[in-house]
Amino acid sequence: MNLYSEFLLVKQYTCRFTIANPEAKRLYEELIKVRAYNKLIRPVKNNSEKLTVYLGLRLTQLLDVDEKNQIMTSNVWLKQLWIDEHLKWNPLDFYNLTNISIPASELWRPDMVLFNNADGNYEVTLMTKATVYYDGRVIWEPPAIYKSSCTIDVEFFPFDIQHCQMKFGSWTYSGEQVDLVHINQTNGSIPVYGNNSVPYAIDLTDFYRSVEWDIMGVPANRNIRKYTCCPQTYPDITFLIIIRRKTLFYTVNLIIPCVGISFLTVLTFYLPSDSGEKVALCISILLSLTVFFLLLAELIPPTSLVVPLVGKYLLFTMILVTLSIVVTVVVLNIHFRSPLTHQMPPWVRRVFLHVLPKLLWMRRPKTIDPLHYYTPSVNQSHMKSSHRAAAAALTTATASFVVPLLHSSSYQLRKPKTRLLDDYDVDSDGLEVNDNDLKHNHHSNEPSLYPHEIKKAFDGLKCIATHMRQEDEEKKVKEEWKYVALVIDRLFLYIFTTACVAGTCGIILQAPSIYDNRKPIDAMKSNRF
Repeated sequence: MNLYSEFLLVKQYTCRFTIANPEAKRLYEELIKVRAYNKLIRPVKNNSEKLTVYLGLRLTQLLDVDEKNQIMTSNVWLKQLWIDEHLKWNPLDFYNLTNISIPASELWRPDMVLFNNADGNYEVTLMTKATVYYDGRVIWEPPAIYKSSCTIDVEFFPFDIQHCQMKFGSWTYSGEQVDLVHINQTNGSIPVYGNNSVPYAIDLTDFYRSVEWDIMGVPANRNIRKYTCCPQTYPDITFLIIIRRKTLFYTVNLIIPCVGISFLTVLTFYLPSDSGEKVALCISILLSLTVFFLLLAELIPPTSLVVPLVGKYLLFTMILVTLSIVVTVVVLNIHFRSPLTHQMPPWVRRVFLHVLPKLLWMRRPKTIDPLHYYTPSVNQSHMKSSHRAAAAALTTATASFVVPLLHSSSYQLRKPKTRLLDDYDVDSDGLEVNDNDLKHNHHSNEPSLYPHEIKKAFDGLKCIATHMRQEDEEKKVKEEWKYVALVIDRLFLYIFTTACVAGTCGIILQAPSIYDNRKPIDAMKSNRF
């Protein structure tokens, strides 16, 4: 039973087509040949009449937006509708045939061109068939790929919103001959001229999603302009495509590395000066920024009107890196200063050793006394008594060494006052101190009771102690210079950290698209999602 029903259905359609095709052929011959249709003449009853053409646009794909050459490539269907007085018929005379498809190359067509075309083809090149209805309506919707010029605003790149226009109009016919109206500006078959702006002017039903751009709006305006070439007025419809860039790719591959490199500049001041890698780190950061500059130059158009957002941030980071190199050289110069080359001014000592460390929350470690290093729990009085005991033992040992020499024949006691260690006194710390300024005149005539080698040994000990004291003073001054360099590093660490955070927030967050939470219109209108 099912097979029989399908057979009857197929036979019915076959019979209908065999009957309708001769009627369509007869209608085609009637409209084109019998009536001697002329596609070069405007299809109106009187020459003074105005022919109204309704124009619509269906966007199917946004192929490319070339920022460098400022060209937008789009795949569209250009819908055109008009009334042809020479293509009307009575459906009853042609087996109730209400419409017929005729090649557009055989019909009169409004010569719609894209005024802001950036390619060689200003008009539709594919001559598809147009649908002609019995009341004279002609609907022609050919597909076309247009390359339109679009002024790219790179001020907030890559967080930018672009406004690209597509201006369509008749190249030959003026407004007195062919009037151009948007297809949504109609009330039935009567055009509405009150409002020349259409908020939703492009059909996005069959739009394929773009991987780089979101469509935020598709308004259109009907304009009537007068050009210098001709006295007549010419209407046109300008479609505006508002697109917003998807920033995920540029955020991951451009913004995050730039921010990371800028914050690497801060680590220059945290790296110790003794490592010897501070300047090398700065130069490496500078080279990496140069690579990003070369990458950015290939992405944005070579315009001198405005500096892009990413360009501003890279320029800001490069200035920071350059300043960090200058500061690092100054810090290294201060770090390796010595008393032999520089003398620390009093204001430097006060500012960088007393005032700034407190403001920067720095605590300078106390210097370690070698005598107290292994006995940290012993108090000062006990240390002084130990030093006195050691000095007394040293005096006793020296006397026991010299007393046998007193009974020898070479060294006889000639005066009641003799001196053994009178030229050298022992202070409370156990160090020999020269007392020649006080006792030299008093004992200048007294003979010495110990050999000349022992006296030279004491002179050597005194020279060594003086040299060690000078080395300790020089080391102390060097440590002060190093601490000054450390304070400067810490100061600029705070300054550059604040500058990086403020610069990043002040430059990146000024893009208006960051705060745009609107849902793209293509996601709501398209059936391809």
